[in-house]
Amino acid sequence: MEKRQLGQSSLTVPPITFGCNVFGWTTDEATSFKLLDAWLDAGFNFLDTADVYSRWHPGNSGGESETIIGKWLKARSNRDKVILATKLGIEMAPGKKGLSAAYMKTAVEDSLRRLQTDYIDLYQSHRDDPDTPIEETLTAYAGLIKAGKVREIGASNFSADRLAESLKISSEKGLPRYQSLQPLYSLVERTEFEGPLEALCLKEKVGVIGYYSLASGFLTGKYRSKTDMQGRTRGSRVEKYLNDDGFAVIKALDEVAKKYEAKPGQIAIAWLIARPSVTAPIVSATNLEQLAELAEAAEIELDPESIAKIDAASKPKN
Repeated sequence: MEKRQLGQSSLTVPPITFGCNVFGWTTDEATSFKLLDAWLDAGFNFLDTADVYSRWHPGNSGGESETIIGKWLKARSNRDKVILATKLGIEMAPGKKGLSAAYMKTAVEDSLRRLQTDYIDLYQSHRDDPDTPIEETLTAYAGLIKAGKVREIGASNFSADRLAESLKISSEKGLPRYQSLQPLYSLVERTEFEGPLEALCLKEKVGVIGYYSLASGFLTGKYRSKTDMQGRTRGSRVEKYLNDDGFAVIKALDEVAKKYEAKPGQIAIAWLIARPSVTAPIVSATNLEQLAELAEAAEIELDPESIAKIDAASKPKN
C-alpha cells in the first residue's frame, strides 16, 4: 500500500485515516475492538480521535473514544504499530477548553491517561482559539514535543488567514509548525476548503486529513429520499443534501462506480485520495462490512475522465 508523508512531518501514513468518533457513540467497546483489529489487518494504522468524542451523546462526558482506544492498545500491546492522532480545544467542561498553555498541560495528560500511552503521534488544535496568542499555543506545543509527549502537531477548522499566521510565527520564532489540517471536505462540501485554504496547504506543504469525507453517509448512496433517513442515527444530518445538487453528485458516483465495479462511497473516497492537496481523508465505519468497503477504496485509481465527471457534477454553483 502507498504510504504518504504527512506534510513535512516525520509521519508517513496510509491513504485513509480511520475516524474514531463513533467509538462510545454508535459503536460499543466490543465492536470498536473488532473494527480496530480489522483496520490493522487490512494494512491501515492511522487513527484519529479527540478528547471531546463523544460528549454530545446522552450520558457521555467526553473521552469515551480515547478510553476505548486506550483499552484496545493495552489489550493488544501494539502501540508501536499505530499512528495515533487526537485533538484538544473544544469544551470538555466549564472552563476546560481552548489553546492556552495552562489548559494544554492538563488536556494532554488527560488524553495520555485515557489512551494509556506516553506519547501522541499527532496532537491537533481542534479549533482556533482567538483568545489565546498563537505564539503561546505553539510554545506550549514545543514544550510537549521536548518532553516526548507529542511527536507532531496539526490544526483543525482553521481559516486560511489564521493557519497562514500560525505558519509564519512558527518560521519566525523557530517553533513547531502545524504539519496537517483537518477541514470539512467532501464532494458535497467543497467551498470551505477549496480556494485560499487549499492553495495555502499546497504552497506550504501542509498535509490534509479532511473530515466528513462521506458527508455523514450521504455519499454512500444510501440516502436517496427523506424516507431513507428514518431510524438512522445520522439521518438528520443528510437532509440538507437531499436536493438536485446532491442527487447530481450521487448520479455521477453511480455511473463511475458501475465502471469500476465499485460502490458510490468507494468512488467518493477515491476522488479525495486522488486530490493533490489531500493526504488521507478521514472515514468512519460502525460494522466490519462498511470497514472492508472503505479499505478497498484505497485500491481504486480513478482515470482523468472519471475525475472530470465527478468534478463537474459536484462543482459548487456559487
